[in-house]
Amino acid sequence: MALSKSHHLRRAGLAVHALTASGAAAGLLALQATIDGHIRAALLWLIVCQVLDGIDGPIARKLAVTDHAPQFDGHILDLVVDYVTCVVVPVAFMVRMDLLPSGWQMAVAALIVFSSALWFARTDLETEDAWFNGFPAAWNVVVPTFLILHTGRTWATIISVALCILQLTSVKFPHLMRVKAMRAFTIPMMLLYLLALTVLSATYESADLLNGPQWAYWMLTLTPLYLLFIVVWRTWFSRRKVFGVSIL
Repeated sequence: MALSKSHHLRRAGLAVHALTASGAAAGLLALQATIDGHIRAALLWLIVCQVLDGIDGPIARKLAVTDHAPQFDGHILDLVVDYVTCVVVPVAFMVRMDLLPSGWQMAVAALIVFSSALWFARTDLETEDAWFNGFPAAWNVVVPTFLILHTGRTWATIISVALCILQLTSVKFPHLMRVKAMRAFTIPMMLLYLLALTVLSATYESADLLNGPQWAYWMLTLTPLYLLFIVVWRTWFSRRKVFGVSIL
């Protein structure tokens, strides 16, 4: 009986590793859609990558995959897949959609892949309470937001360069699935943001049209401002409280 249970746990662990690795395949489909100019499909495949990245970690921890399927390092696998889906594909999307000034496009794109590679290699990637040190290379969220909100090329450049610099700092960004502080606010905000991004991606037609529901555009605007608030508070004012909740 014990052997059978161990066997099932091992198979479950391998299935979780396969789930993580499937994100790379979804990223490839997003890249192909980007190359072919199928923008709506590219946006939706990037969302599939986000969903896979969001669910595999909690499942892996629940099933203790490290103990039951140790022949694969889930952490390294996750970093490899994330670099593809969170950096390489969104940057290709950014270039394909001309979201940056023509004279600066490749320079900014190169800066993103360069600084992101350094960020993924950091030995101090996370704090003990699951906050990231530096911007966590979430370009798969930033770039689609640029497109859908019709962010001007100058502002897209300024924001991109600022985030690249932040990747190499100790400014604290929350791991959305693991940080306990402010979770009652953060999780609903992130779910609504993902829903808004999905709706606006599914209804996207061209850069000249704003044909999605207004609440979705508001969520894509307000959620980054909320994240900016908790990033600033956790980094510089973490000994205080917000609405009676400690940001620690």
